[in-house]
Amino acid sequence: NEEGQRFRKSVTTARIEDPDLIKELIAHNVKFSATTQNGVGQYLYLIWLIPMIFILIMMTRARRGSPGTGLMSIGKSRAKLYIDKDTGVTFDDVAGVDEAKEELKEIIDYLQNPQKYQRLGGKIPKGVLLVGPTGTGKTLLAKAVAGEARVPFFSISGSGFVEMFVGVGAARVRDLFAQAQEKAPCIIFIDEIDALGKVRAAAPISGGHEERENTLNQLLVEMDGFDTRKGVILMAATNRPETLDTALLRPGRFDRHILVDRPDIKGREEILKVHCKNVKLGKDVNIKIIAARTPGFVGADLANVVNEAALLAARFGKDAVGMDSLEEAINRGIAGLEKKKKVMSKKEQEIIAYHESGHALVAESVPGADKVHRISIIPRGISALGYTLQLPTEDRYLLTRSELLDRLAVLLGGRVAEEVKFNEISTGAQNDLERATDIALSMVREYGMSEKIGPMTFQNGRKPLFIDLGYRTGRELSEEVSREIDSEVKKIIFDTYERVKKIILENRDRLQKLATILLEKEVIEGEELRKIMSENTPGQKKEAAN
Repeated sequence: NEEGQRFRKSVTTARIEDPDLIKELIAHNVKFSATTQNGVGQYLYLIWLIPMIFILIMMTRARRGSPGTGLMSIGKSRAKLYIDKDTGVTFDDVAGVDEAKEELKEIIDYLQNPQKYQRLGGKIPKGVLLVGPTGTGKTLLAKAVAGEARVPFFSISGSGFVEMFVGVGAARVRDLFAQAQEKAPCIIFIDEIDALGKVRAAAPISGGHEERENTLNQLLVEMDGFDTRKGVILMAATNRPETLDTALLRPGRFDRHILVDRPDIKGREEILKVHCKNVKLGKDVNIKIIAARTPGFVGADLANVVNEAALLAARFGKDAVGMDSLEEAINRGIAGLEKKKKVMSKKEQEIIAYHESGHALVAESVPGADKVHRISIIPRGISALGYTLQLPTEDRYLLTRSELLDRLAVLLGGRVAEEVKFNEISTGAQNDLERATDIALSMVREYGMSEKIGPMTFQNGRKPLFIDLGYRTGRELSEEVSREIDSEVKKIIFDTYERVKKIILENRDRLQKLATILLEKEVIEGEELRKIMSENTPGQKKEAAN
């Protein structure tokens, strides 16, 4: 120090990453030494490495569903194998899709009697693609084919091939086809194949999309490589056929495309009979009426209706499932659960009653609208404060311009009724206006029903066939064309609005009566509605007397 005294102090420290430290110590005559620490310090990095390896092994075992398979099993196929009649499904369990069943019977006949076709030089299709909306029974049909043919059935989802590891998808495809060759004759079924077979990108890409494309390429190679004479049939199902790669759909791969569409009224009746086999039905149940009241329902919907009706009957201690339980199950499927305990003010109840009465009155006044089955002001589902249920008298596949305008008029009936009665409008018509605008926009953009724009469509041709994306697709339009379309849409809606207002004003007494009964009873059935509509109102009686 300053007094010339000398001190000695020893300091022990961990390694310091300072390149100038040693020079400084030497310059100040500091004695120092360094030793290698023999202990756990040098192995500290293993603390995080060992758990990571353990977690990876456990994840791999869990995905395979059997402990002890190891990391090498990740490239094995994850297809579930049903032996002979293990699918538990035959054509007796499938109804409402007679055309599809007829087409698939040929596949069964080939698997059972291949010589019948081979002697004439015929080749069975390598692949059969089942296309149709969700819930129509595509997977059930595939299982029924295996059950009828009594052959092994490999079932896997399209998403079951692709993993985070590069090359796993292709390895699983190879393993699946290798297993199928060993079990031949057999059926391979890939559900939701659109998860695997989407159109490949034109430009090079990386990441998960590249792995999916490699898996698809391997599937194409395997389909080209296997021989149907050995009895291996590939079946697949999708509700997005427009997204599939064209290479997958060409002849020699998926040769046969079978549509499994929504059932018509006869098909729904047959499906209901299948699902009601093990259900104790009441004497008042009429399957034909239930089929008529479920337009647009698919097999899965109808199965849910029957099951829901059975649960409702059991809840209320009934001995059998009656027509009332089935009706309530249908209402639940269409509008959701009743919310009778929902508290609303008298003013809101009155607005809803006039709103729903407006819908019903217009529906019964225009020729192109479906008949009203029930009106209710009991809240249901997520957002419905009331509803007017319309049911068609027959299955429809085409709609005329006048019928579309009549449907648009029914949607506007609730809003107009509010305006006429209260000289005020509410937010309750939001969904009606949205649907009305969609109809008018489709008339102009897609159906060529605009007098000003003429027979033109502005759709790009890639609209999904069986699902609703929730947004409108179309080609780019010029500002001038867009303005013309908006102008025509506005004209259609405004003209229809004035037409509806005239109907409401001419039937103001009926509107009043309907709303009053709704506020008292909460529900009006279609028959009662038509009886009210057929009665002369006080205004009409006065005119008749004059």
